[in-house]
Amino acid sequence: MFLFSLYTCGMSLTDIAHLKKSDLQGGYLSYCRQKTGQRINIRWEACMQQLADKYQRDDSPYLMPIITHPGEDETRQYQNKIHLINHYLKKLGEELGLSSKLTSYVARHSWASIAKSQDVPLADISEAMGHSTQRTTYIYLKSFENTPVDRANRKVLSVIA
Repeated sequence: MFLFSLYTCGMSLTDIAHLKKSDLQGGYLSYCRQKTGQRINIRWEACMQQLADKYQRDDSPYLMPIITHPGEDETRQYQNKIHLINHYLKKLGEELGLSSKLTSYVARHSWASIAKSQDVPLADISEAMGHSTQRTTYIYLKSFENTPVDRANRKVLSVIA
């Protein structure tokens, strides 16, 4: 689920949980964000298909196996699965010796940070993440790093260190 989120522009787990197979048409994944209702379209890539194939359940309308029993207290199923996913991610992060807690939300942050580091325009990052305003995206990214200052310092250090 972490990789699927990363591959799909940092899609939140609640949105992944509610994806239906019917949301995938014509080479695009099209869905409405649970939080904002904003429609998002993402080109369907081979890496996404590999994960969908790996976890496919023929008996479910859902694309990914978070809600596995449609119509049966789907909120509880979602909450239980998210808790389990985050539990395993936390354990994985500890095993890897990561200094920060690894959670499903880290995939969302990672996608945004990588996009920013690749000079993707803020408006495009905002749209991909389904933020209601670019200001939300700006605040979101500002909390991660101070890239212009970091780059400037790296240049100075390369001369003096």
